[in-house]
Amino acid sequence: MQYKESNLLGAPFRGGSLAWASPTQLLLPLGSRIALTDLKLSESNTLPGQHSGYVSQMAVSPDGTMMMSVDTQGRGLLFNIKRRRLLHRLKFKGLVSAIKFCHDGSMFAVGVGKLVQIWRTPGYKRQFCAFHLLRTFAAHDTVTSVDWSPGDDWILAGTKDFVSKLFCLHRLPAYHPVTLAGHRDRIVEVYFTADSSSGDVNGAYSVSRDGALFHWEFQPASPETLASLVALADAGSDEPPGESEKVTIAGNKAIGKGTSGNDDSDEDLTVVLNSKEDQNGRDPASKKRKARVVEQARKKLKQDEEGNETTKKSGVKEEDELVVKEEQEAAPVSQEGNEFVDPLKIEFLERKRKCARLDKGQWILVKKDFFLQSTKVSSCSYHSRLNLLVVGFANGTFGLYQLPDFTCLHLLSISRQKITSASFNETGNWLAFGCSKLGQLLVWEWRSETYVLKQQGHYFDVNCVAYSPDSQLLATGADDNKLKVWNTSTGFCFVTFTEHTNAITAVLFLSGNRAVVSASLDGTVRAFDLMRYRNFRTFTTPAPTQFVSLAADQSGEVICAGSLDTFLIYVWSMKTGRLLDMLSGHEGPVYGLTFSPVDELLASSSWDKTVRLWDVFKGKGGIETFTHTHEVLALAYRPDGKQLACTTLDGSIHLWDPLEGVLMHTIDGRRDIAGGRLMSDRRTAANSSSGKSFSTIAYTADGSYLLAGGTSKYICLYDVAEQVLLKRFQISYDNSLDGVRNMLNSRNMTDAGPLDMIDDDNSDDEGVEVIVGKGQGLPGTGRKNARTSARTKCLQIAPTGRSWAAATCEGVLIFSMDDDLVFDPTDLDLDVTPEAIEEALLKKQYSRAVVLSLRLKEVNTIRRSIEAVPPIDISTVVRFIPLKYLGILLGAITGFLESTPHLEFLLEWCQEICMAHGRTILTKNKELLHLLRSLQKSLTRMHEDLASVCSTNQYLLQYVCSAPAPVSDSESLPLMLTSQ
Repeated sequence: MQYKESNLLGAPFRGGSLAWASPTQLLLPLGSRIALTDLKLSESNTLPGQHSGYVSQMAVSPDGTMMMSVDTQGRGLLFNIKRRRLLHRLKFKGLVSAIKFCHDGSMFAVGVGKLVQIWRTPGYKRQFCAFHLLRTFAAHDTVTSVDWSPGDDWILAGTKDFVSKLFCLHRLPAYHPVTLAGHRDRIVEVYFTADSSSGDVNGAYSVSRDGALFHWEFQPASPETLASLVALADAGSDEPPGESEKVTIAGNKAIGKGTSGNDDSDEDLTVVLNSKEDQNGRDPASKKRKARVVEQARKKLKQDEEGNETTKKSGVKEEDELVVKEEQEAAPVSQEGNEFVDPLKIEFLERKRKCARLDKGQWILVKKDFFLQSTKVSSCSYHSRLNLLVVGFANGTFGLYQLPDFTCLHLLSISRQKITSASFNETGNWLAFGCSKLGQLLVWEWRSETYVLKQQGHYFDVNCVAYSPDSQLLATGADDNKLKVWNTSTGFCFVTFTEHTNAITAVLFLSGNRAVVSASLDGTVRAFDLMRYRNFRTFTTPAPTQFVSLAADQSGEVICAGSLDTFLIYVWSMKTGRLLDMLSGHEGPVYGLTFSPVDELLASSSWDKTVRLWDVFKGKGGIETFTHTHEVLALAYRPDGKQLACTTLDGSIHLWDPLEGVLMHTIDGRRDIAGGRLMSDRRTAANSSSGKSFSTIAYTADGSYLLAGGTSKYICLYDVAEQVLLKRFQISYDNSLDGVRNMLNSRNMTDAGPLDMIDDDNSDDEGVEVIVGKGQGLPGTGRKNARTSARTKCLQIAPTGRSWAAATCEGVLIFSMDDDLVFDPTDLDLDVTPEAIEEALLKKQYSRAVVLSLRLKEVNTIRRSIEAVPPIDISTVVRFIPLKYLGILLGAITGFLESTPHLEFLLEWCQEICMAHGRTILTKNKELLHLLRSLQKSLTRMHEDLASVCSTNQYLLQYVCSAPAPVSDSESLPLMLTSQ
């Protein structure tokens, strides 16, 4: 059973930055995972790989290939978005507050605490040390935002100390740091502005949290000053020319551009020193500094005379270092007779020659604008090509402004809470907003003022999940009183029901996919119509009660619900809505309820340590009781109805024969379900007894395997026949969840308790929203910073058997088959080879080729063999296929339907299989049921797609079909002669 995590549904937006991979593909953080939403195809998928904390920052390369994401613990992941692969991992030594790629994607800047680090982007090759740290700049306070200049030579960084700092990627002569000050609150974002014709930097924008927008204009230095800087680079001075003083040293000519170290011309080396006098007439440059520069010049002359091609680094301070000749830096280094040139060094020297001097000239504050809102700025985004600025405020309002005129185009309120993140797409037509307090995600088209996407996941824990009979829909109920229905193919929620007034505890689909039923703690069971999207039936009880379990018979005519407080099982009629019966006998909450798949028996489990079988239709009441030594938490029927599995509080799984009433097997799963150590545990995870039991259980579609989960980070997969553990699936690697770590750090333990559980109300951090349970933070409900533990509340297997869903604390995890067919060498011999299959195809022995490919169980070989069969020979080939390979053939055709253009050809195969092996399919319906459902799901999806296309182009198709046939050239020739 090669299952692999494929998607995450129902997870709310907890915070972090939004990013666009393309004009129609949005990247959004969902806790510790990242979802890629294609707004054009209406699909949402989760990228592989998971962070060890909540994702706080994301950045995408300009070509949309690379994406760097960083979590709250400073750990970064580099993804290839187009191939959806995790490439590299990087640990930043601090909390990352900003990250951005340069315009060519070769580097990215990261704000780590008070530092701005410049890293080179790794290539596509697998390397031991993929990341290369190029430069590090220091600020006086925490960096909040970074931006690259159009030439990727300068970085503008906004900090918490109300200023913006300008840093250069290169070590330039006579460099002076630039600081843009004037704000009265922390900087939210900073942006460069460039001239539309030349592309040169002409200014910058800075936005502060108090709602101020400053427009800075850059006036470059005069050409004479820039030309003198080039001369300074050759002479080695670090000061701009002014009233300068010349120190002349006898010796060779200074090495500059166009000269070499072997030049024997008898000229003097001139070192220019700044000699501006202060008010007292004293020279600010001391004699010691002059002597130090002169001594450095003498050493340089001596090295040139000896013919040394490389210049050794001096111990003088950086501002006093002489600039080494650029031709010597770029000169190739000889290694064992081979000329080696460092391309990175040459590239940086080329950038350095073309670098604009933004530190020379004047930065002038030309305009101050204020948003005039009674709240603070929480997020903003700038589109440089359209000169548009979108600003999100803490009261849920956003404003769209045209710069530099500061014209307000839109000012709307989209939420009641703070807008955590805002982002423009590449074209500037769509705006993406995220609200972490409510878990909302919104994409808005500002030109037409329409919504492109509006999604909101379950804000609190998901309690229950259910698949539709055709596996195309998924229903979820949560503690936020909402029932959501999702499309498993697209990953989007298309309807939300809010009629319940308390937490939803159970949900199921009725036959036909036309209705979904849910039970809640508000004392009602409601049925919802999926055609009209309304609550058409509500089931109630004579006395108020709380429901925790739900079941329906195969026809959907009888609905049963188990109560939490009265310990009764209520039975209603779906047609009339009347209460038919109340089954009594349990002495504890009825947490498990299910109907037998083959007969009319109802099985129930309770905390009174019993499992009871009921005959609901004949009114006989309880007909069988299975007694256990511990409380029964969950139960499930095998699809063939010949086995009943239930879990108990001691961590055991009991397998019963419901027909004979005999205990068949017992599986001890205490060690298998044992997870990590809780923060409040006084003992280690191995010695702790908490959470070592299964609270949910489910059979696979064929009944061969059993899935079980509970208050642990693991979901266990067991083999029913052998009663052994096959695999454990870890639902989360997020260290912010309780119970994920096996060992706790003793340095985080204080006299007042764990450091993470201490309330810090004075904190000014604006991080992501942590997962909290419903009611946490209220008076008398416990600690405010109590963390949610990793757990699984519900497991559900898809009827097709190709996937299963787990309702976890982070959302609904979808696990699907890794490969369409799993290689199994048990039916191989020397004759079953790809060469033999190719030889059979060349000889037109199609039956032999198809049978050999089915025995080999290789997907591409099976597909080639099937597609090589002529349509006229399909019926003959199908009749020669052995019955034991019928399931493999059906599974292969189901997989091919989703990616092949030969739809009619595969439909011919399906028709011939049903005609030739119809009786076998009816006989082995239990074994082939999941394959037939998968085939039905694929055919239904193809039918819906074609139906939508045909209905949209109905009149065009009628016109094409009614158009006259084209006239051939031979028929049109007499007409041409007649006209002449």
